[in-house]
Amino acid sequence: DAPTYSALEIIDDDEAVGIVVPPALPPSSTSLRDYVDHSETLKKLVELGVNLWKIEQRPNVGSMLMRLNFDTDVAPKLLFLKDIGVDGSRFGYIITRNPFLLTENLENLQARVNYLKSKNFSGDTVASMVSRAPYLLNFSVKRLDNRLCFFQNQLSLSASNTRNVVARLPRLLCGSLEPIKENLKVCEIEFGFKKNEIQHIVTAVPKVLTANKKKLTQIFDYLHNTMKVPHHLIAKFPQVLNSKYLRIRERHLFLEYLGKAQYDPALPTYISLDRLVSLPDESFCTDVASATVKDFYLFQKTL
Repeated sequence: DAPTYSALEIIDDDEAVGIVVPPALPPSSTSLRDYVDHSETLKKLVELGVNLWKIEQRPNVGSMLMRLNFDTDVAPKLLFLKDIGVDGSRFGYIITRNPFLLTENLENLQARVNYLKSKNFSGDTVASMVSRAPYLLNFSVKRLDNRLCFFQNQLSLSASNTRNVVARLPRLLCGSLEPIKENLKVCEIEFGFKKNEIQHIVTAVPKVLTANKKKLTQIFDYLHNTMKVPHHLIAKFPQVLNSKYLRIRERHLFLEYLGKAQYDPALPTYISLDRLVSLPDESFCTDVASATVKDFYLFQKTL
């Protein structure tokens, strides 16, 4: 151990040279990594799997973390997450995307969990929702209630179906409602779906609500105007709206080239949209197109 000296003690030059001075905090830095060795909080967050590089891209978040005490500010939030059923392996992901959770009041966090359970979300479902939508518990009970009411009323869903939609895509409770309202308008006014068809589409594929409008329009336009698939069949297989446009186009053109692009269930050699997009290339070629994968890949090169 290095000897200790009084501030008033006179020491010689040899003793002065031997004094060990602990490294000081960097006076300024653009990276939190420079502070990890000096901060127990940052060190333990890194051990949890928190990505400091992603966090420091956001204004003032780095300085916020530097002010937190691990034992009094961070540990209680981690214990809370564990108590509601969130797996420890998700802590790094959650904090990386929502470091502000560490500044929330524990009573408020518990009140929000209690509210969701009062709406018949199971404990496991709440834990899963928090794991996949880290900002969920940052919002007040009033906001959560308003969001649930919006989806139930806007889509005329039952309470059970509303829970199902939100549980499968919990970020619906976190983001802006404007893109969702826009997509609902697009489906009804631009695409021409009936309200009951939109209800079925959203219940089956909640991601349609948050899909990129341009991509959604491109896929619908190709299905309806190029492939001539009617609305009721698209609504029957709504997963197609969540597929890749390129996959739909390549497979349709291949079937058209083979003379097998038949999507009317009333006619022979009918091919459902589900089989068109969901099967892997090998199964699509052998079971749907009656061709080889090699033939399909060669055809793709001509596009």
